Amino acid sequence: MLQIKTANDKTWQVDTQKDAILLNGSPFNWDISPLGPNRYHIIKDDKSYTAELVEADYQAKTFTFKINGAKHTVSVKDRFDLLLDKLGMSNANAQKVNDVKAPMPGLILEIKVQPGQEVKKGDPIMILEAMKMENILKSPGDGVVREIKVAVKQNVEKNQILILF
Repeated sequence: MLQIKTANDKTWQVDTQKDAILLNGSPFNWDISPLGPNRYHIIKDDKSYTAELVEADYQAKTFTFKINGAKHTVSVKDRFDLLLDKLGMSNANAQKVNDVKAPMPGLILEIKVQPGQEVKKGDPIMILEAMKMENILKSPGDGVVREIKVAVKQNVEKNQILILF
């Protein structure tokens, strides 16, 4: 079972069975034909629709479709997501980045960011020398640098906070 929710909080329960699709417990009858990559022609209740998958974020489980020229974004939850919600653990997978800690003891060779600077996930933020090797520390997520807690040529310990976002 899937739960599909639109941007305006309209929600549907979709159950896929061997020979049918149930939408909120009722049979959903349609005719769908592929037109190309991520493009489909759909006939439902004697009406014709052209649908295109414009954007898919599989991690966040959100999808944007263009249906007859109008964009619609939906979020999808499977039975496991619904169970986590029921148990009060819906944010168990969410990773909020507040800081970057030293992965090992070492010496700060270079700081590549400044307070107030916006960084994207994977951007190099600092170079840490450990065991005579240079390690490029990268941003674990998107954010804005709030504070730098270390200086160049400073020795740091494992798990010491280096940067706050």
